[in-house]
Amino acid sequence: MSSTNPQRLHVACIMDGNGRWASRRGLPRTEGHTAGEAALADIVRASADRPVGWLTAFGFSTENWVRPRTEVRHILSLHRRLFARTEEMNSRNARTRWIGRPFNEKGSRTPVYVQKAIAKAISDTQDNTGLTVTIAFDYGSRAELVRAAQRAMAAGPVSAASITQNLYDPTLPHVDVLVRTSGEARISNFLLWQITGARVFFTERTWPDFDKNQLDEALALASGHYA
Repeated sequence: MSSTNPQRLHVACIMDGNGRWASRRGLPRTEGHTAGEAALADIVRASADRPVGWLTAFGFSTENWVRPRTEVRHILSLHRRLFARTEEMNSRNARTRWIGRPFNEKGSRTPVYVQKAIAKAISDTQDNTGLTVTIAFDYGSRAELVRAAQRAMAAGPVSAASITQNLYDPTLPHVDVLVRTSGEARISNFLLWQITGARVFFTERTWPDFDKNQLDEALALASGHYA
């Protein structure tokens, strides 16, 4: 079921266009990712002041490991910084969560220093009761669904409920609105199970240019009356 309550919407973001943002300015792609991390921090702040209960961001996919090594290293360092924003998260009564390939399972490639940053961020914000910010890192929806189906079959008959119970985070509600930036009219390998029935907000803006005004447009699409 969707979260439906207009005071507790679930917004999911495919943060596309960091590289394009940088290219248009004659900057290296790494600068685009830096600007993208800053934009996500701004959207977290804006979401905490709006009727958003859950904000889920596609930080790094299972396919992104094939990018140039220097770019991957830069993205990893940005995620460590992102997960380190615990003081601000606590000041906003927001908690950090994570979904992705479990660290102890075959195929996981998350470096130990990022694992530690994720674990600390989750621990340091676990008692907060406001906005839940979930970062999808080393995440792919197909991998999540295959794993969920395998675990469900091992336990008995497979059903929609048993699949849901075996997702990376079974407490994550269905998405109310999916945001896709940079003019890409597709959803990618992101939360395929959780976006059933979600509205989709497409924008030509690259992710670093996505701001609170466009967030309001996305929320209006989801709730039907919020502006």
